[in-house]
Amino acid sequence: MEQMAALAEALAEFWLWLIAAGLLMIAELVVPGAYLIWFGVAALATSIAVALVPMGWQAQLVLFAVAALFAVVIGRMLARSKHAESDRPFLNRRTDALVGRDFVLHEAIKDGVGQIRVDDTIWRVTGPDCPAGTRVVVAGAEGATLRVTPAGTP
Repeated sequence: MEQMAALAEALAEFWLWLIAAGLLMIAELVVPGAYLIWFGVAALATSIAVALVPMGWQAQLVLFAVAALFAVVIGRMLARSKHAESDRPFLNRRTDALVGRDFVLHEAIKDGVGQIRVDDTIWRVTGPDCPAGTRVVVAGAEGATLRVTPAGTP
């Protein structure tokens, strides 16, 4: 009878950890970030360990903490190794893609401010005063404003 009670308790603890694993993995779908999945994996590992080896709740918590630590570390290593080079590296950094290119001033730079045309977009530029039509090179960017220098100037 005592063995049956111990088996029932172990089975209940197994299901508790299994349900916790499922809830954590489902929560990963709702909550932004990529950490709850690893806690779910740790809870799943704990449920398997509890099913195989009977242990007290303190040992279960320690096992879960250690498994969670390892799962998060391994998950971060996997995520870091999956970063592939993008075929469009300047997708969200349009100004960086313009640095080093040369353009013709659309509007003269007066008092340090002017405009250039890049394809179908007009960009605000800063630099030394130059008349419209001058060829300039983009030297850098500050927000959505491009810093330019006249072409042929270091």
